[in-house]
Amino acid sequence: MIQIFGTNKSFDCKAAQRFFKERRLPFQFIDLKEKEMSQGEFESVVTALAKTFGSRADAIQAMTDKKSKDYASVAYLDDSDKEAKLFENQAKLLVQPICRNGKTEATVGMVQKVWEGWK
Repeated sequence: MIQIFGTNKSFDCKAAQRFFKERRLPFQFIDLKEKEMSQGEFESVVTALAKTFGSRADAIQAMTDKKSKDYASVAYLDDSDKEAKLFENQAKLLVQPICRNGKTEATVGMVQKVWEGWK
């Protein structure tokens, strides 16, 4: 099943939900303000994104919302500290939406070309 992690206020999250609805693909929306990703979910997203971006550090970089008003709290941290800070502040610091298809595929942001291949 496809999972969409984000917040209800995010226009991109609403667009992602609309994308999957229009194609009749079942999905689960998880509002990060109500329930954040578990350690296992976060780990599987980072691992899947590392395959796409080339390394774990690049995946963390891609997941970090540089436009967030809280970005300064992670901007100068080293990679392991940045990952911990992202996990602790998911609703404030993650680029949205984060979509996960099973445990092996994940995207960050609006990546409709990738989603078109998902079933």
